[in-house]
Amino acid sequence: MTTHSGTDARDTELAAQYEAYPYPERDPREETKRLLIGSPSHLREIDYWVFGARRPRSHPLRALFAGCGTGDGAIMLATQMARSRRPGEIICVDRSGHALTIAKSRAQARNLTNISFIQGSLTSPETLPGQFDYIDCCGVLHHLPEPLETLKVLEEALLPGGGMGLMVYAPYGRTGVYMLQEALEHLTPFSEQPSTRLDIARRVMRTLPATAWLRQNGNFGDHLTGGDAGLYDLLLNPRDRAYTIGAFLDLLTKAGLEPSCLMEPARYDPSLFLPDPKLRARVETMSWREKAEVAETLTGNMATHVAYVVRKGSRATPPDCCDPMAVPVMREMPGDELAKQILPNSTLPFSFGTLVVPVPLPSQTRGILPLIDGERTVGAIAAIMQERSLSERKFFTVWSELFSRLESLNRVLLLSPV
Repeated sequence: MTTHSGTDARDTELAAQYEAYPYPERDPREETKRLLIGSPSHLREIDYWVFGARRPRSHPLRALFAGCGTGDGAIMLATQMARSRRPGEIICVDRSGHALTIAKSRAQARNLTNISFIQGSLTSPETLPGQFDYIDCCGVLHHLPEPLETLKVLEEALLPGGGMGLMVYAPYGRTGVYMLQEALEHLTPFSEQPSTRLDIARRVMRTLPATAWLRQNGNFGDHLTGGDAGLYDLLLNPRDRAYTIGAFLDLLTKAGLEPSCLMEPARYDPSLFLPDPKLRARVETMSWREKAEVAETLTGNMATHVAYVVRKGSRATPPDCCDPMAVPVMREMPGDELAKQILPNSTLPFSFGTLVVPVPLPSQTRGILPLIDGERTVGAIAAIMQERSLSERKFFTVWSELFSRLESLNRVLLLSPV
């Protein structure tokens, strides 16, 4: 494994921050009320976007959460695995003892027995206990002294055929954040105590000028309403990089990785935001990377990039969605609920963060979605629709378009074999 020291003065300050204000702020007593659902590390997403819906669900899944914080992603995956009786184990590593205490308490509140915790730094490769089918590193790389070196260490910890779920900050959707960070660095230097710095930040926010760009940016509800930890993480973090999609893809390449999916895929297709036919024709001539770069700069509201990644050249190709034996599954929202959101003109208003875009769907979508239950095959759904006067040939034409659109929105996926 690659080894490196990977620490500096700002890294020491970062460690102090997360010990004082573990992020995100969570109360284990609330575990009985809700399960936070998100990406990456949703079990159905891992099955589909990492393993191409080809890895049997009976195979044990060994997962690492590299920098688990207070445990949102790890608790979600552990709960999903327990509920679906999936074999495997989840190992959480974080250097903040305070954060791990919260994550442990959350796991205990849910009676999760498939999850364990290790206190240690990702800059010390010996911290990682073995190799893994799946690694989550969400909201971590952009705070590290040497993100590329750490990513290489994680790549070396992947088992053959494995993959990762990553999240890094993006610059344009964080407009206003770095300006305010700069101001606060002068008003309350990193050398001051975290409690002092937080007090100064609160005072600034109470009287923030109306012209401050952060006031115009609606992407930060979770940070601005997330208590002391949220505010500190947003405005006082001693090291906070942001990656354009191009810079993020370059980082992956240097680590020997490539994306199997940018989440959600449609978000990175500018034709969705450019209804003008002439503009769409130009988009179609672009490479996949160029499209992603245009989408980011055009929309301006991507505050993060979430991706599933695999070793370069090892991306798994999912089965044909029109295979009669394929089993479609809703990623989270039941099909009948999603069908209710479709407008009379057969468009689905879809929120990409703060941007709502009408996504066109086949007119038969409302009737097909409620039939997707994670058990019926595509062939069985076709037979039901045939009884409703939709010929088999027409069904597969409609289904191909429907699946393609909703897969790109990460709403309909294919189930892995038993």
